[in-house]
Amino acid sequence: MTDTLRIGVLGCAGIARRRVLPAIAATEGVELTAVASRDESRARETAAPYGARPVHGYQALLDRDDIDAVYVPLPAALHERWTEAALRAGRHVLAEKPLTTDPAATGRLVTLARQTGRCLMENVMFVHHGQHDAVRELVADGAIGELRGFSAAFAVPRLPDGDIRYRADLGGGALWDTGVYPVRAALHLLGDALTVEGAFLTGGPGQEVDTAGSALLSTPEGVAVHLAFGLDHAYRSGYEFWGSEGVLSVDRVFTPPADHRPEVRLRQGADTRTLRLPAQDQVTATIAAFARAVRAGTPPDDTALRQASLLHEIRRAAGR
Repeated sequence: MTDTLRIGVLGCAGIARRRVLPAIAATEGVELTAVASRDESRARETAAPYGARPVHGYQALLDRDDIDAVYVPLPAALHERWTEAALRAGRHVLAEKPLTTDPAATGRLVTLARQTGRCLMENVMFVHHGQHDAVRELVADGAIGELRGFSAAFAVPRLPDGDIRYRADLGGGALWDTGVYPVRAALHLLGDALTVEGAFLTGGPGQEVDTAGSALLSTPEGVAVHLAFGLDHAYRSGYEFWGSEGVLSVDRVFTPPADHRPEVRLRQGADTRTLRLPAQDQVTATIAAFARAVRAGTPPDDTALRQASLLHEIRRAAGR
């Protein structure tokens, strides 16, 4: 690999065009080298602002000799196929969440990455924002006393009827799309020893996928964990810690704009105070973290595996 990490992109999804491609282009030591699409004109249109090479077809990009790593923003049902193809082609991979919709498939990809010595990272960007470390420290320092409960929610308004999130064959559904966020937040903030106690998933009229859901989990210490998510709701993106002596809550935790200054609300009895934290661009922080992992030869961790297992257990508990 050259001193510059050369990244190719498999697909022109909205998340890639709006947020990730600009972050790749803005990150020091990283180059947006090529963009692939099944549509030649779409590849040209997406690549042009960055001086990247448009490529017709995903395999054609993997066959190039000027790519060190790939970003995979394809629909969830296609992640396994193209992540595996990229790893077998000797490329490091940053793949959109969820890595796959099947725990066994996620396990195979993690094993393959370890066997081939390639970095494999799931693109869960919010965990790279410093606000969550600050919150974790407050809770650990006893700001709310002993932890009694945790809740997290992420939901978005109704999407156009033809959106891929409503297609079962492409891995759509609220659990895979918005549910990943609160599940990962629970793992990130409470640890991986979580147990699914119950879950509920429901679909909107005429939809073939779940459009809303909730799950009840617990920690080994008996802390109740309530998670909610949806695709047909007023926008909500936040979490709350409920303790024996206070409540700590944060909004806009999953997809904050780069200039957003997080506000941590801490209520203790009749007193409420707000702590304002520094703004941070979690997208560029994610790209930088991926580049560091590639250069350090960091193997994939087990968080993606545990997340995949919890998502599967939630579906099973909901009778899906």
